[in-house]
Amino acid sequence: MMNIAIPILTMAALGFFFALGLAVAYQKLKVEEDPKIEMVFELLPMANCGACGFSGCHAFAVAVVKGEVEPNGCPVGGEEVATNIADALGLSAGEVIRKVARVHCRGNREAAKTRGQYLGIPSCAASHLVGGNKQCSFGCMGFGDCVDACLFDAMYMGNDGLPVILEEKCSACGKCVDACPRGIIELHPIAQNIMVFCQSLDSGKTARKVCKNACIACGICVRACPEGIIMEDNLAKITDQTKISPEQITAIEKCPTKAIGRIHKEEYER
Repeated sequence: MMNIAIPILTMAALGFFFALGLAVAYQKLKVEEDPKIEMVFELLPMANCGACGFSGCHAFAVAVVKGEVEPNGCPVGGEEVATNIADALGLSAGEVIRKVARVHCRGNREAAKTRGQYLGIPSCAASHLVGGNKQCSFGCMGFGDCVDACLFDAMYMGNDGLPVILEEKCSACGKCVDACPRGIIELHPIAQNIMVFCQSLDSGKTARKVCKNACIACGICVRACPEGIIMEDNLAKITDQTKISPEQITAIEKCPTKAIGRIHKEEYER
């Protein structure tokens, strides 16, 4: 028994010695964290989505306390979180502009022509590598990579093959923007109510041939509002929504393919 007990006791003593050494080293070498960091961290939504530009909520909290970013830098938390952080640190929250993701494409199954039957991996990223499943090389491919990337259940694939965004749930984290290989999803201020529902740079003739809802560069919108809309690379582009009056919006919506118009029409009819 003594032959067995001695090695066991020796290992136990060594284990205790090393544990004690690690505990002492930890106390000597540990870096004290500013308590403000933990305070800010606890005020954050804990989404760890990276929408703020940092690796997670703790990294953002460190940056705020160091003064590297403003308290309003968390798009998920919005105005409430920004105000709470600012109050806790004695700072100004700054202006918080709520944004939401929006899809610049109306090339649904009925409108957009397909190249043929796609039998590859059911993923937008994979389909894009081989040219996509639709004749329009700028439009949504409809496999839902953006929906899969959404952390807040703010998106779903509609029956028409296009993603639908639930603006009341969207936190503007940008994950869907990053997931789309064609860049047709953008973050817009929620107050922006006019947009171009197309990203095609094809000539008007080609765009209309492959999708009935494409921008055909006819120029109706530009003529209706030359101060707020331009035509660039065969695609209408809104440069300043504030210069688009309600009367001009009515003229803009004469677009033959409905490629530009209001997002929430009811807001202009109240």
